[in-house]
Amino acid sequence: MLWSDPKNEPPDELRDMQETLRRLGFFLALAMIVAMIVLGVR
Repeated sequence: MLWSDPKNEPPDELRDMQETLRRLGFFLALAMIVAMIVLGVR
């Protein structure tokens, strides 16, 4: 690794996509928990 090498950072678009996927995964997990509770109550 040379000092002149570019930093190993993902571009802004990739970072935004990762953040969106993280939010989507959290929302999906929350929706699954709510669905399990609703199905368990019935």
